[in-house]
Amino acid sequence: MPEKVKVGLIGCGAISGAYLDHGKNFPILDFAACADMNRAAAEAKAQEYGIPRVLSVEELLADRSIELVLNLTVPKAHAPVALAAINAGKHTYAEKPLAITREDGRRIVDAAKSKGVLVGCAPDTFMGAGIQTARKVVDSGRIGRPVGFTAFMLCKGHEHWHPSPEFYYEVGGGPVFDMAPYYLTALMNLLGPVSRLTSQASIQIPERTITSQPKNGKKVKVETPDHVMGTMSFAGGAIGLLGMSFAVPFATHNGQQPISVFGTEGTVAVPDPNQFDGVVRMRRVDDADWHDVPHEFPTGYGRAVGLADMAYAIRTGRPFRASGEQALHVLDVMQGLLESSNDARAYDVKTPYQRPAPMPVGLPFGQLD
Repeated sequence: MPEKVKVGLIGCGAISGAYLDHGKNFPILDFAACADMNRAAAEAKAQEYGIPRVLSVEELLADRSIELVLNLTVPKAHAPVALAAINAGKHTYAEKPLAITREDGRRIVDAAKSKGVLVGCAPDTFMGAGIQTARKVVDSGRIGRPVGFTAFMLCKGHEHWHPSPEFYYEVGGGPVFDMAPYYLTALMNLLGPVSRLTSQASIQIPERTITSQPKNGKKVKVETPDHVMGTMSFAGGAIGLLGMSFAVPFATHNGQQPISVFGTEGTVAVPDPNQFDGVVRMRRVDDADWHDVPHEFPTGYGRAVGLADMAYAIRTGRPFRASGEQALHVLDVMQGLLESSNDARAYDVKTPYQRPAPMPVGLPFGQLD
């Protein structure tokens, strides 16, 4: 077993519990300190999860024992925190998106290369049994040559459940920057790099009313499109439709398998890419009906598997899967979707992307190397 990697957590909000809960599955991770602009939030998280030290952000970045910064701040803070961590000589892993502009994303990736440190970024849900099993179906040729796809995430928005949902409607939020990372990362792992796209985007509900606690009744101005429909071409030839919306209360698509990949010999229905272990379904031209495809990879992983995979890479020097380069390609596509609508033209995706290795089969749960 490699030596543990000491992790410093910045941002102790709602998503941090998921990382800390599932991080326990990976002995290589040592959550050594946490920080938050709201010190009380950091102290509460440290007490709940047994994190030994609560520091300011500046203290955490200056601490030489911290090797890897887990950046769980709000999207508009992802780039400044990542760049500060890199400047301090630390590896950094962020909650999605990598940044809210492709220019800042490139700055992060380039700065890390210059400093000789690694950058990782969520989502890591594509490393779960659901997407990995679907990828094996596609890679094995069981549906023939992929020719198309559909991918839909349609809901009414997050102000009905999230305790502080304002950032979902700021620039850097919306259904594209919030939810498309899951769908795009899954599609890229199935089909490879995106080459070209077109889209239409709009603000359908200009003002939202929070109905969750503790901000029930607060009005939120929507600053970024809340309804986006795009067509995308992949370098391998597949062409399909991506739909992302925070303006649809009742969707008719199958929420259990919201992605379909169509091939010349069949179709695979891909589970929710915001989850890890959904059911994969398939039908080939010679099948009488649809059938479930058994998982061929470990189930039970949750957020932190990408972080742990990166920690192994820090210790061994091997490539890791939830990389900054992958996140930059996703970011380029997301910004391209908004720009295509705004500029009324197609957008050619120029950032490079190479699919990461599939997840290993046969290793004990929690051991990634």
